[in-house]
Amino acid sequence: MSKVSITREDFLDDRQGRTFADVLKDTEQPFEDVLAFFSDESRQLRMEESELHHDRAPLAGVVRELESVPTIDQLLSGIHSQQTQRFRQAIGVLVRIVMQRRGWKKTGKKGSLGVRASASKSTPSHNTGGLAFWFIRAERYKLVKGMPFQSVTERSQEMQSAHPQRAEQS
Repeated sequence: MSKVSITREDFLDDRQGRTFADVLKDTEQPFEDVLAFFSDESRQLRMEESELHHDRAPLAGVVRELESVPTIDQLLSGIHSQQTQRFRQAIGVLVRIVMQRRGWKKTGKKGSLGVRASASKSTPSHNTGGLAFWFIRAERYKLVKGMPFQSVTERSQEMQSAHPQRAEQS
């Protein structure tokens, strides 16, 4: 699959994307950096590989790199939880647009990216464990044409169906 580039106009043309026009219009939010980040072909490939080979949400494949972009980290480290929440949600919409254009569809399930620290009014919301420092969970996807591999859960269910006495002994 070739690279997908998403512009501000593409984002605003999306039904869900247009609900985040405030994020795009806010000059203090580095959404141009986010658009450039997710328009990179190698990152898009890592997002797909995250689903295919690691059974994790696409964002899991790039989240550490995303959070290390200075302008993005600076915004997310702010205490303005409503502003950072909308920014993170807009990133989720952008991930969906990229994945859909690359032949994927949403599963309706979320994958964990981190374990949230106890809430505090003096520090920004962040994680104490997991892959990501700022993101808690992200949408999962599957290929429209079908997944080439079964998940461990699917394989386990098949094995238990084929060997019911084995499952009873467990």
